[in-house]
Amino acid sequence: MVKAYLRYEQASSFGVITSLESNISYDSTGKHVLAPALEKVGIWHVRQGICTKTLVPSSSRVGKSLAVTSIASSASTSVAVGYADGSIRIWDSEKGTCETTLNGHKGAVTALRYNKAGSMFASGSKDNDVILWDVVGETGLFRLRGHRDQVTDLVFLDDGKKLVTASKDKFLRVWDLETQHCMQIISGHHTEVWSVDVDPEEKYLVTGSADQELRFYAVKQNMPHVSVLSDSNANGVDASGDHLTENKWEVLVPFGEIQRQTKDRVASVRFHNSGSLLACQMAGKTVEIFQVLDETDAKRKAKRRLRRKEKKSSKDGVENETEKVDTVTTPTVPDVFKLLQVIRAGRKISSFSFCPITPKDSLATLALSLNNNSLEFYTLKSSENEKTATIEHQGHRSDVRSVALSADNTLLMSTSHSEVKIWNPSTGSCLRTIDSGYGICSLIVPKSKYGIVGTKSGILEIIDIGSATKVEDVEAHGGTIWSIAPIPDDTGFVTVSADHEVKFWEYQVKKAGQEAKQLTVSNVRSMKMNDDVLAVAISPDAKHIAVALLDSTVKVFYVDSLKFFLSLYGHKLPVMCIDISSDGALIVTGSQDKNIKIWGLDFGDCHKSIFAHDDSVMGVKFVRNTHYMFSIGKDRLVKYWDADKFELLLTLGGHHAEIWCFAVSNRGDFLVTGSHDRSMRRWDRTEEPFFLEEEKEKRLEELFESEIDNSAENRHGSEEEITEEGVTGLAKKTTVDVLSAADSIIEALELAENEKNRITEYEEETKRGTVPDLAPNVVMLGLSPSEFVLKTISKEKTNDLEHVLLPLPFSDALKLLSYMESWSLIPEKVELVCRIATIVLQTHHNQLVTTPAARPILSVLRDILHAKVKESKDTIGYNLAAMDHLKQMMASRSDAPFRDAKAKLMEIRSQQAKRMEARLDTKTERKRKKKQKRLEDGHGHAWA
Repeated sequence: MVKAYLRYEQASSFGVITSLESNISYDSTGKHVLAPALEKVGIWHVRQGICTKTLVPSSSRVGKSLAVTSIASSASTSVAVGYADGSIRIWDSEKGTCETTLNGHKGAVTALRYNKAGSMFASGSKDNDVILWDVVGETGLFRLRGHRDQVTDLVFLDDGKKLVTASKDKFLRVWDLETQHCMQIISGHHTEVWSVDVDPEEKYLVTGSADQELRFYAVKQNMPHVSVLSDSNANGVDASGDHLTENKWEVLVPFGEIQRQTKDRVASVRFHNSGSLLACQMAGKTVEIFQVLDETDAKRKAKRRLRRKEKKSSKDGVENETEKVDTVTTPTVPDVFKLLQVIRAGRKISSFSFCPITPKDSLATLALSLNNNSLEFYTLKSSENEKTATIEHQGHRSDVRSVALSADNTLLMSTSHSEVKIWNPSTGSCLRTIDSGYGICSLIVPKSKYGIVGTKSGILEIIDIGSATKVEDVEAHGGTIWSIAPIPDDTGFVTVSADHEVKFWEYQVKKAGQEAKQLTVSNVRSMKMNDDVLAVAISPDAKHIAVALLDSTVKVFYVDSLKFFLSLYGHKLPVMCIDISSDGALIVTGSQDKNIKIWGLDFGDCHKSIFAHDDSVMGVKFVRNTHYMFSIGKDRLVKYWDADKFELLLTLGGHHAEIWCFAVSNRGDFLVTGSHDRSMRRWDRTEEPFFLEEEKEKRLEELFESEIDNSAENRHGSEEEITEEGVTGLAKKTTVDVLSAADSIIEALELAENEKNRITEYEEETKRGTVPDLAPNVVMLGLSPSEFVLKTISKEKTNDLEHVLLPLPFSDALKLLSYMESWSLIPEKVELVCRIATIVLQTHHNQLVTTPAARPILSVLRDILHAKVKESKDTIGYNLAAMDHLKQMMASRSDAPFRDAKAKLMEIRSQQAKRMEARLDTKTERKRKKKQKRLEDGHGHAWA
């Protein structure tokens, strides 16, 4: 009988507040900050300092390829997140749900920016391309090619009609999005351009690079004609008297430069949404804040500068022919941009974001993400800045070096270079933080009251978990304590160190006061070795102790007498980890030579040597009371093995950097891993069984899919083929999902065709005589051929349709068109039918024109689709008008949601009331005059 195993899956990950690969961003309300946490995005409440929501992609391929690399928030609740695999997901930050996934880039997404309306956004990538996306249609509009290196930043101009992109190729490009071509290339930077931004009024565009200056450009259509001209030709006339000719394609005109304070390269430049501030973040620890002066202040400053210049020249005895200050003074960059203050953080800054809401009595609020896994918030005032809040408790400042579980699995202790943290492994919340030395190994003492930490400096630290204090420092070793192992009878533990010693320790209780007692440890035995000792393990029956030495051997001794028992040699590089099975029959070792070896503890014979990981093996542990074991490595993977069959059962990928440590629960129902990426991940055993053969097949499929991805990338032309002027292309890329979707549509068309033939045969048979009723087709779920094909094609995402239908052969495309007539009768499917018809016509135009069988179908579609589209358009127009009317009705009754609309409505009504009064006044006046005239006429007759 085939053996079934239970599957382990990632249940949670915790410990990361903000990762380095991406920027942070405020949401539209200004109450929350969106911070990248490896493959997740955490939504942190600024005042409360807690993570309210987490945006987690539902993908099996969690790992470095799915790391968040860029975040952009719109004016609404929509948030675009770019990933390292080139995909972009649009999230609703309020609901925490993924609205759609867009695939177009072949490299990591490095820049994202929404237009002002939030109806579309642009993305730049490491594949040198820029793609424009339609948010409402959930599809890519087109791809812009032209840059020769990674796109670093981009910004919209002219109400989203133009786009400025910056790149590592040292150039800025201005694209006309209506004609989809590059209209201006700006050179001048000596190094990579890292960031670009424009102020809200679109007067000035600023770029930052590794140069010592910030460069400014005037945006032509919004700029006074004078400001781009020098003083000598302020009237638009050059020295010879000829009028200057303007380049109509020139959107950005060089305006000037401003010297930066620090030598670090610029990482990011951003204007505040008020337009009064400009922040320039360096790749170091500083952010420079510039004040943007308005036009009158800038001109006043420019006049003062010119007067000072005149005074200086007159003092120096230089006669100036034009003594008068010119009435039309042109402000320069230093006149407009004034350095206000410099924010200096304690650690290197990864990114920053301005809060869209400006608090009272301050200029702005700024959020910083630091490279030590923390967030800081600053309030900017006119002359100083103040740090208002810090979010740092929910994660370590550096990589996690050791993890240890308590005996009842309710507490988790983790160590890093400066602190020890106690966690709840079920919820992932941090319970305690204790300052400590550089902890390399750790252990929670039975009854979960104390923790023991072995440090890099050779000190054993005893920590009281309840009070979150360090009780005692014990100078244990003369070198780094590499490993710690508990003695099975819970009386003490063993430590091994770089000072060649193995030491046995015993728990003792000492009085700390009159009644208080606290734990201490005392060294009871020691054993001197010939080399550095890297790892230690004690057999569950406390009979043997195994130690790994720097000379790549493992020595086994008797615990009671410390006499030598066995020597295990065979590894080519030092052994980093050891474990002994619960029954004491097997010992497993993991080494820097990427192998794990399974030995028999009775004779020391090697049962099997397995090439386990692609890098050093950092940990091995048996599941209690079984011969199943886990191994971790620097290749970022956790692997699950059967030590009896020597088979790989599962590969668990998820970490983004080397895994240093892990701990398995007593029951083996979960394990926790700690990594260089500062995250800890919990992996739970599920009730889902799996079989070895199935897993092997799955691994082969994944290998095949990765080859397809690579071949799809190689199909695209090389960089040399790209023209200098820039070209456009399709926004989508071919993925495995797209190819499988195309296959499913072809299969559905084939099934539908067979079903049609079956129905035709049945109808012919019924004409000849009585036959039993036609049984519904189970494969087609009892649907008609037309309904089944429509259901299959409706499953596909709108933005994938073009790529899904491209591989369809002409014969299948013709079959698809034949179903259009019946589908167009369903009102909600009219848009889908039009989209499919357009794609098929564009792809197979030449063949359709020359195929006589296609003409009847096309003529029918021509008559139907125009009418149906008009009908849908009229319905939408009617609904929009009704909604507009409802909006006006609500505005007239309520103050809250439509205050502006109400004000306008009241204004219109008051104007109408005035007109009515004027009309009434004129009517009464006329009546009065008529009456008077009649009276006068009456008197006249009487006199006569």
